Order: sequence, then structure tokens, then C-alpha cells
Amino acid sequence: MELRHLRYFIAVAEELHFGRAAQLLGISQPPLSQQIQALEQQLGARLFDRTNRRVALSEAGRLFLEEARLVLAQVDKAADVARRAQLGELGEMKVGFTSSAPFNSNIPKAIYAFRQRFPAVHLNLKEMSSRDVADALLDESIDVGLMRPLALPDSLLATELLREPLVAVLNAGHPLAAGSEAGLHLAALAHEPFVFFPRSYGSGLHAQLLSLARAAGFSPHFAQEAGEAMTIIGLVSAGLGVSVLPASFQRMRIDGVVYRTLLDAEAMTAVWLVQRKATASAMVNAFVALLGGREVHPPG
Repeated sequence: MELRHLRYFIAVAEELHFGRAAQLLGISQPPLSQQIQALEQQLGARLFDRTNRRVALSEAGRLFLEEARLVLAQVDKAADVARRAQLGELGEMKVGFTSSAPFNSNIPKAIYAFRQRFPAVHLNLKEMSSRDVADALLDESIDVGLMRPLALPDSLLATELLREPLVAVLNAGHPLAAGSEAGLHLAALAHEPFVFFPRSYGSGLHAQLLSLARAAGFSPHFAQEAGEAMTIIGLVSAGLGVSVLPASFQRMRIDGVVYRTLLDAEAMTAVWLVQRKATASAMVNAFVALLGGREVHPPG
């Protein structure tokens, strides 16, 4: 049994006239009659009661009509699902993101807009370090990533979503907190203990801080390590050292902490949207287009 047999049968059942049904289907009447007879033989049931004057559904035909309509409706639904998936309007998209990315309001707004535009797409959001985002893209456990700048392999494509300054995070009682409202240079922190992400965490900020410190003429002393920015800020509040974080973390108001813009020329960071070059789906492309940004070429 083929789908066309069901469509032929439904047309005749709705018109109760072979001539009109054939005209609607765009075929001649004899082949239509032959197809209906073949269907009846295959089913072993008479679907129509025929006389010279009228065509009527038999009891078997009436029941078969309900099922045939359901089958074709399911086929149409399956085709629509495939079409919408191809267009990126349906399915699941796994997004890996570094913990600092959502603190910039542009990204949550874009994610919200994506959900409004593609309500049938389930966004599976996974928090991880920037290095883990890159690794997860390579092993295809996520579809797209939001991360801080890192060296990437050639198989990944990075799009810069935003740039923001880095800020020094100081205890409010620290001597450098007073009179530095306009900002300070990183060299002023040369002899301070730092509270920061561990090197093994895979944060792009770690390598950047080392590079900035080297340019400022010192090597930072890491007195305390923490894997979460909230914990880092809390430890600074407790007087365990100073830190450097993206400016978007200034939205986190914690008693006993002040933020000061770093005046060093290279004290800027970015958020990248990263995807695989070869296998970007329509869904990923729609997500990238909605967030915008410009392509960057990180060192491999």
C-alpha cells in the first residue's frame, strides 16, 4: 500500500464520484478506478458500494476513511517536523558558556529573543570553563559556545560578541581603593596577593592576566585560587587579596568590595561565540545571527 492509494481513496470518499475525484487529483478516471480496486483487493474489503447511479462508502470504507486521514495527517506532520528542523525552528541546541558570559545583559537578552522566536527549540545550557567550551565543541557534546578568548584549533570559528574592560577588584579598605576612582594601572598591584582562577580551570582570563602582568613588569603571586567569580569576589571582600575580572562583574554588589578600571591599554577582554566550521546547523546559524558580532581569527 502506498500513500497515493490513501489519497486516491480519500478523494473518492469525499466526492463520492469517481469523475470529480479524478479531476481533483489530476488523473483520468479509469486509472483511478483501477487503483481503488487494487486497494480493495489488497485490503480484502469492499470500500465502496457502487451502482450505476451512485457511489457510497461501505461500512468498512467509512472506518477505513478515519484511519486513512490519520495516517496522512501524521505524514504531513512528519514532513513539517523535518522542514522545521532543517530551518532551525525545531529540536534541541546545546550551548556551553563560561560563567562570566551571562553577566553582560546583551547575551541574556539575545537568548530570550531566540526563545521567543524559536519556542519549539529546547536550549540546553551548560556552564563550563572557556577551555571546556572549546573541548566540548571539538567532541560535539555541545553545538555552540560562549567563552572568553583562547587559542583555538582551525576547526572552530569564533565570532566576537562584545568587548569590555578589565577591572581591579579591591577590598574597600585597601589603600589603593581611595583616590583611584578614575582607574589604576595593573603595575600598582605588583606586590599584592591575587585571588584568581587556577591555571588548570581553563579560563582565558588566566593567560590574559599573566600577559598583562608581564607587560607591566611583574609576575603575579596567586595567594588563593577559586573556580567561581562569585567566590573570588567574596574572598577579596574577606581581605585575602586583590583580583582582576571583566567589568560586567561590577553588577555584583558585595559589601566590602570596590571595582577600579585598569588603565593599561590591553586591559580588555571579550566574549566569543564559537562554533564548528564544518557542521553548523540551521539552528546554530539562526542563533549566531541573532546574537550578531564579527568574526575573529584567534591564534591557533
